[in-house]
Amino acid sequence: MFTTKKVKMFFAILLAAMILPGTASFAAQYSVVKGDSLYTIGSLFNTTSSSIMKENNLSSTMIYPGQKLTVPATEHIVASGDTLYLIGKRYSVTLDSLRKANNKWDNIIYPGQKLLVPATKQGSVTLSNKTAVQYNNSDHDLLARLITAEAESEPYNAKVAVAAVVLNRVRDSRFPNTIKDVIYEKSGGYYQFTPVENGWIYKPASEAAKRAAFDALNGIDPSNGAMFYFDDSATNKWLWSKPLAARIGRMVFVY
Repeated sequence: MFTTKKVKMFFAILLAAMILPGTASFAAQYSVVKGDSLYTIGSLFNTTSSSIMKENNLSSTMIYPGQKLTVPATEHIVASGDTLYLIGKRYSVTLDSLRKANNKWDNIIYPGQKLLVPATKQGSVTLSNKTAVQYNNSDHDLLARLITAEAESEPYNAKVAVAAVVLNRVRDSRFPNTIKDVIYEKSGGYYQFTPVENGWIYKPASEAAKRAAFDALNGIDPSNGAMFYFDDSATNKWLWSKPLAARIGRMVFVY
């Protein structure tokens, strides 16, 4: 089902300058509030007091309200339709943690607002340090349509993981080096992705799929670097024989 061919690997430009819904960073500025300590901040952001001191060049554990500290976190830009609950669910963090990270105790948020999301513990959603993939609006739409066709009824993290698999292939020299060419790849007379063959790829993308595509393009990879995916009803022995990367809902991701 999934055969490969060698093509020249390319190195894409970084996307750091692009402001998109769900933009992810690997460190962010937390504003200290009354009652905080380095210990409680470390617990909130899944790090240690000593790490915070080192990162911020602190000579003592004394901190004060309003002080800005660099912490391991994702910076999420609120998109239309977002809620605190949905944002926490997307990043696998509790609503309480999200509130504490932003000193946010009501439910009012607005598009364009920046929120800190505490770094997740190992085993949950991961943020990738891999080379960014160059894309345009057409690529994003195509990626979102693939997600809709493949994982619309699956958990949100599965949607992001489907897109991540495409991006992982783009970065791999065994596959084509653009999003479009990866999705439309045909090898040995067979399309690599079923929705291209059955026409579902041409159905409009859902809003959830669009957000998931943006998350993957901004470095979130719940697939843990997988190159293939399938649902758990598949009978292909070759796919089941490959090393497991992740299982999300009914979706299986392998290397």
